[in-house]
Amino acid sequence: MPRAAKSESLSKLQKLATEAVLPASRALDAMPSRQIVALMHREDRNAVRAVGRALPAIARAVEVMVERWQRGGRLIYVGAGTSGRLGVLDASECPPTFHVPASRIRGVIAGGDKALVAASEDAEDHAALGRRDLERIGVGASDVVVGIAASGRTPYTIGALHYARKKGAATIAVACTRNSPLARAAEIAIEAVTGAEVVSGSTRLKAGTAQKLILNMLSTAAMARAGRVYGPWMVEVRASNAKLRGRAARILAQAAGMELKAAEKKLKRAGGDLKLALMAELGRVSLQEGRARLAKAKGNIRQALGRM
Repeated sequence: MPRAAKSESLSKLQKLATEAVLPASRALDAMPSRQIVALMHREDRNAVRAVGRALPAIARAVEVMVERWQRGGRLIYVGAGTSGRLGVLDASECPPTFHVPASRIRGVIAGGDKALVAASEDAEDHAALGRRDLERIGVGASDVVVGIAASGRTPYTIGALHYARKKGAATIAVACTRNSPLARAAEIAIEAVTGAEVVSGSTRLKAGTAQKLILNMLSTAAMARAGRVYGPWMVEVRASNAKLRGRAARILAQAAGMELKAAEKKLKRAGGDLKLALMAELGRVSLQEGRARLAKAKGNIRQALGRM
């Protein structure tokens, strides 16, 4: 790269909110431990406030996600570095929480699986790699692709979003700066502007916290709207081991107002299927009838009970 171009690139980087210097941390290395953690705690509260300001965009994104999910589409997170790891983390936690196939919620990270445990910074610089990785998994019009980048300028993630949009997928950007190239590449831009980090440029801190909060909201709200929970309970949990059998029985007891022993027996009769056991108990119907009603309501207990 010519010297002038390098200088221009550096100048743009320095102007990014995520790369700015936080005045309160200029003497970070000279602070006592108590002062450092207090500073970080104060700054983390700013991350929460930044997410709060982005709630309207987050809600719009959830609506799109629900619509595509009901079409049979997938939720695909894509990012590099910390952003990519957070996407993979959220994707990996959805199947056990909401009992959805792992194939329907995926995390794609620049550099592939090895980048989960070892830095792979060079991969994030290439938009073509983002396009290639989404092409490999066959992104299509029923899918939702969420591009995550604290700076909003990661070429890999921007390339992935451009490709996804070209294929008709719904596109959502999650960035911690305003009016970024990533936001412009997406149909919906979620911008949680967290500002300068305690360690300048270390976006695994406030920016990463904000991103994690946003991904929690996106997947949880979408799965709730799609009927994968009932009230506050993860009714899709499958009682496949002692811990989960105990959790399922407690959920059934709480949600149906039963004694724990009675809930354990009901759950056993339902073959460990918590949703079926709950449907039968709340609807006062047989397991066979409960299964039929759930099938008709596409697994939505509230709808099957006529309580929408």
